[in-house]
Amino acid sequence: MEAITNDIHERKDRKRKMVVLSVLGIFIVLVFLISMNTGVIRLSPLEVIKTLFGSGTDKQNLVLFEFRLPRIVISLLIGAGLAISGCIMQGISRNELADPGILGINAGAGLMVMLFISFFPSTTSAPIYLLPVLALIGAGLTAAIICVLAYKKNEGFKPTGLLLTGIAVAAGISAAMIVLTLKLSPEKYQFVATWLAGSIWGSSWKFVFALLPWIVVLLPYVMYKAQVMNVLNLGESMATGLGASVTREQLKLLAAAVGLAASCVAVSGGIGFVGLIAPHLARKLVGAKHQMLLPITALVGALLVITADTLGRWIIQPSEIPTGIVVAVIGAPYFLYLLSRSKG
Repeated sequence: MEAITNDIHERKDRKRKMVVLSVLGIFIVLVFLISMNTGVIRLSPLEVIKTLFGSGTDKQNLVLFEFRLPRIVISLLIGAGLAISGCIMQGISRNELADPGILGINAGAGLMVMLFISFFPSTTSAPIYLLPVLALIGAGLTAAIICVLAYKKNEGFKPTGLLLTGIAVAAGISAAMIVLTLKLSPEKYQFVATWLAGSIWGSSWKFVFALLPWIVVLLPYVMYKAQVMNVLNLGESMATGLGASVTREQLKLLAAAVGLAASCVAVSGGIGFVGLIAPHLARKLVGAKHQMLLPITALVGALLVITADTLGRWIIQPSEIPTGIVVAVIGAPYFLYLLSRSKG
């Protein structure tokens, strides 16, 4: 009788998770369609449909295929990448406040990109494809510094120590970036200021193709490691008892998280809180098992960023609010809520 009851509960749980997956997919499609109609140059839904099927004017083709669609695709990729990166960091640190922005990973990637943009032109094709690599170097060095400072020989990575070390390193990098901005020309300063605010500045197909390989390679790898992340969540002693090489797996997953965050930051600027909010919302929807948590987290992150970008382009037309600011308006109060709850 108990086995039958458990089987019924499992079926209901699977059904609920599939409903959540379907609803998120529907919301993403709806916001995708709305985003294609949002901008200074208005395109009606009928004009968008005609343009998608090859019946639009040259102007409509230019607006939709060269300006809006690349930015929408990038928003989805960035949201998924940053969300999964945050989910990994929360998993390996066992700290619900962990996030690539809070831990300083985004700042490290941003510093390297900022150095490159400050001294080299960013309009040619080669630098565009180099940006994720440069961001990865900056984020990797930052992660290495944080790991060295936070790691205890007989204790491993303590959640509180990792978080505090990341915050301190991020503060130092931010100070260095402020000093660098003082030496920039007015044109580059304006660009860097916009980039730091979290504006999706890479809005062409070149940036899509620069970001896509990182997402395509790293996301499946992280999904493959879902069971390992479940084991790591049990704690270091339990995971070791089950045969997991805790430190090695943590470093592998951290490398994947750094790669995802760095490649996204290279084309999106300083968008924070996505990696903090998305895993929490996904965990409330489907629970803590990473086999379902990871894909739901990716969808929640994608939905969050594409919604924020669409709102940023719509609220004060013809100007726009950087996507990072819109996300921060949502994320900062949520972070304070989590912080107060963790203290409690």
